[in-house]
Amino acid sequence: MLAVLIVLGTVALVVWQPRGLGAARAATLGAVVALVAGVVHLSDLPTLWGATWNATLTLVGLIVLSLLLDAAGLFRWAALHVARWGGGSGRRLLALLVGLCAVVAALFANDGGVLILTPIVLELALALGVSRAATLTLALAVGFVVDAASLPLTISNLTNIIAADAFGLGFGGYAGVMLPVNLVVVAACLGTLLLFYGRTLPRRYDVGALPSPQGAVRSWGVFRAGWLVTPLLLAGAFLAEGAGVPLSAVVGACALLVWAVAARSAHVGTRAVLRAAPWNVVAFSLAMYTVVYGLRGAGLTGAYGAWLAGWAAHGTGAAVFASGLSVAGLSAGLNNLPALLTAILGIQGSGVSGAAREALVFGAVVGADIGPKLTPIGSLATLLWLHVLRGRGLEVGWGEYLRAGLRLTPPVLLAGLLALWARLHLG
Repeated sequence: MLAVLIVLGTVALVVWQPRGLGAARAATLGAVVALVAGVVHLSDLPTLWGATWNATLTLVGLIVLSLLLDAAGLFRWAALHVARWGGGSGRRLLALLVGLCAVVAALFANDGGVLILTPIVLELALALGVSRAATLTLALAVGFVVDAASLPLTISNLTNIIAADAFGLGFGGYAGVMLPVNLVVVAACLGTLLLFYGRTLPRRYDVGALPSPQGAVRSWGVFRAGWLVTPLLLAGAFLAEGAGVPLSAVVGACALLVWAVAARSAHVGTRAVLRAAPWNVVAFSLAMYTVVYGLRGAGLTGAYGAWLAGWAAHGTGAAVFASGLSVAGLSAGLNNLPALLTAILGIQGSGVSGAAREALVFGAVVGADIGPKLTPIGSLATLLWLHVLRGRGLEVGWGEYLRAGLRLTPPVLLAGLLALWARLHLG
């Protein structure tokens, strides 16, 4: 009971952040309480650090890289091209925007995507002079898709990297399973957005009101470096697993290369980018894992693992849905990082192996990436999205968000789990 109370108290502090406490400090406070209370021991810390350092440093490197490219104007350039390709059709604009969000989330992680694309889309809506309802629909396309469609690569979401590290999933093997699943999820995102919010979009908008994409580029050197580094990043990630090189080293090298180009530019503030990098995510991830690890000592993750093992005995479909739906529910209520960490500990202690374990792991990742969109507290990316909207004068209350989450999340989650079952079942 003490371990559960510490987890719930820590999550509450992370979500509410009283007096500007901050997510990392809130999680660290919970970890300290867990250590002092004895539910986690100091001797456990090296194990916990070994499970989180690569994932968190990879995320930091990705966000540094995305911030550098954003400062150079690459993402604003891409968004303006997307708006022009829309040809004046509101529905076509939404479809292209969903595709852009999916690509950015895949390559630069969901947190970086939501921080960068949300302000750009709001500026785009302002330039087009669309209504508040249409602006919110375009913003939802960012806030929902960058999380829900962050499945395809290990680098697309912190939860993906942690799960891949925990179970030794290689970059190529992971992508082979999740790329087709993500395509289904992206299509489901677009379909549900059009179904529930398509009527809010303007039938026509004035393409001539948009500024030139070329005018958005502030540093052509960094812009070109970004196009060069992106394929290198993907190739390096594929090759690194065979060479035993940590993914964080590959991402860090790519970020360093772009940073070196940016340092020679008068239009990109490299020091400001480094200051804006989420270094505290390292402390947040380690601290949250420490707090959740207390559930293992209390026997709760073991009980959860046994429950998952019981479902896994009934086949791939049962394993996928038991893992995916339970983690989705935990993510919506607790936040997706502690939910996934609980699932990882449960699966590791369940004794399940082979194809059944693979189904449980991938199901947990789908649940952790899509499930949190049900509530405002489900992921830090959603909280960041709401904060950005509020700062730009678009206030979205929790009731309004919950209505959107209830409309969008269940069908997209179901589509993702069905696609995963089909992918694993068909081999």
